[in-house]
Amino acid sequence: MRYGLKSQLLTVIVCFLPAACTVGPDYKRPAVPLSAEFKELQGWKQAQPRDHEISGNWWEAFEDPYLNSLEQRVDISNQSIAQAEAQFKQAQSLVQGAKAAYFPTASGGLSANRFRAASGQSVAVSGVRTLFNGFVSFAWEPDIWGKVRPQVEANEASAQASAASLQAVRLLMQATLAQNYFQLRMLDAQIRLLNDTVDAYARTLKITRNRYAVGVVSKSDVVQAETQLESARAQAINIGVLRAQMEHAVALLIGKTPAELIIPAAPLSARIPAIPVSIPSQLLERRPDIAEAERLAAAANAQIGVAKAAYFPSLNLAATNGYQSSTFTNLLTNAARYWALGPAALALPLFDGGARGATMSGAIHSYDASVAV
Repeated sequence: MRYGLKSQLLTVIVCFLPAACTVGPDYKRPAVPLSAEFKELQGWKQAQPRDHEISGNWWEAFEDPYLNSLEQRVDISNQSIAQAEAQFKQAQSLVQGAKAAYFPTASGGLSANRFRAASGQSVAVSGVRTLFNGFVSFAWEPDIWGKVRPQVEANEASAQASAASLQAVRLLMQATLAQNYFQLRMLDAQIRLLNDTVDAYARTLKITRNRYAVGVVSKSDVVQAETQLESARAQAINIGVLRAQMEHAVALLIGKTPAELIIPAAPLSARIPAIPVSIPSQLLERRPDIAEAERLAAAANAQIGVAKAAYFPSLNLAATNGYQSSTFTNLLTNAARYWALGPAALALPLFDGGARGATMSGAIHSYDASVAV
């Protein structure tokens, strides 16, 4: 009889599973109005996200060894990338947590209780007694109405969006480092030019003073030469300050303090790669932020299903199997064994003051906002 009841319960559960359905709308990529033709260039095509094709070492196209050495240190020490990577791993953990709802939960315990029944009451056993108990219990909420699946889909899309966000942060840090490095090399060239200018103005001032000493030029010519020299020196100081700022920015991007990085002055040796006409559209397809926006729209669409699932009843199943005895030595004997199926509970929401409707409406508006991004 006992095994017959278990078999019947298992049969009911198995029959429920094929009927399980996913609530909420199926995700379809939002439609975008397109032009029939592109007037500036023939042979155009609709862009498709290709953020997975981004080259890992794109900066090597400039053929600058010092830039290569700096870029290699961005992934290792940059705190913004470390933060984005931690958020991506957190999103992956949420996916695993959502998938765990597909499976039953099991728990076990072992307890000892010593008690004495109150005097004057009718009890089966009188006096001070000791009770040992060991059990294993199972609980499961079958995903009959597809409540779990939309949450899994939403978390998976959010994790994919987080991965695209990580890639976007990585590209931003790498591109910012390259820009700061090239600006620093440009400032090096300006400093060399200003130093040469200061030397030339110093020689001019010396010649002007000699000519003034012999009465060839006036005092105003000497003052003008002094002004040119000091102006060039002031410009050189300002450019030096800007260079120090760029050097500090590069240090922060590779996770170092400004005092830990000194970039020696050198001429710009980078090679400018050739840029064909088709590159801008290809770069647009490879932008991670576009892929992130599309994945966030998919996550928002799945959240509509999560909100809609709250209208359906929930079924909770439970089972317990254990041993209970007044002596520890007899705890694991067949006579001390007990089991229970249940409680099996079916809960149906009846009234919530419009809370579920508000959540549903909010999920729909969140999806519309994601599509409009």
